[in-house]
Amino acid sequence: MKTKKITLLIISLFALSIGFSQEQDSETSNIQEYTPSKLLKKGQWDIKFFNSIYTQTEQTDAKSKSHTIDRQTFFTNTTEIYTGVSNSSRVNIGLIFQVRANTYEGAGALEVLNFKDNTTDARSGLTTIAPSVRVQPFKNISNFSFTSSFYIPVFEDVPNATYLDKRSFFWETKFFYDKTFGGDKWQIFTEADLGFNFGEKSVDANVADSNIGERFANNSLFLPLSAFLSYFPSSKSTVFVNTQQAFLIDLGNDFSQNYTQVGLGGKYQLTKVFNIEASFGKIVRGSNFQGLGQTFSLGIRAIF
Repeated sequence: MKTKKITLLIISLFALSIGFSQEQDSETSNIQEYTPSKLLKKGQWDIKFFNSIYTQTEQTDAKSKSHTIDRQTFFTNTTEIYTGVSNSSRVNIGLIFQVRANTYEGAGALEVLNFKDNTTDARSGLTTIAPSVRVQPFKNISNFSFTSSFYIPVFEDVPNATYLDKRSFFWETKFFYDKTFGGDKWQIFTEADLGFNFGEKSVDANVADSNIGERFANNSLFLPLSAFLSYFPSSKSTVFVNTQQAFLIDLGNDFSQNYTQVGLGGKYQLTKVFNIEASFGKIVRGSNFQGLGQTFSLGIRAIF
């Protein structure tokens, strides 16, 4: 199964990360210092290129009972570019781009990387752009910050086509806090998000020129709560486990969901500028047409 090959690749990256850690010195690396809670200094740049493949063959029904479906796979590339703009290192500004590709009707998980685009079993394209700002609100609490982004859908509205992305203007604010302990060998990181989906109700959309399925989240609040526990075999490598509970709360579109996800991952500092990250996540429960699939992620980050 192709998803097993992806899992093997991620496990291999973890092994390499731990193996290389034996040769590293004790200097603080970017993966230790620049957690999501830590902001950039003025003039610094942070560029992250993050790819994930979510694939599912199981989904809940309206009564949250699980049943088997033909494989569906969703690829997302998120590119984030930030720079420091304040002398106090407490304000960063940036821009986010998202490219997506989806396949349906039982296509193999890696076929999504062909980036086909039709109205029946595959969609792909640049879907959203988002101006973003990061702020450290309290001078004396350097490990607490928030990031606020406004996502603008830029893809074509194709009626009666398969799903590509949410047809919402999405304002999301993420709150970050981390704490290092155990002689800098352990770190707990927490994240709480507040995301508002703006847009017309599905029932109010014009069926003739609108994709109703892409409006399922309009008029809703997205609330994921996440926690990560990291261990640093060396200053330049880390492995982590994580869990997330997420809620899509109905604010007028007569639709809500929630799910629970667990996962693991690792990061490795390649050079003073570049680090890589690989992770795996599994949705273990959900309600109201929630997919119960797996996510395989690989990213590279540059800080300079």
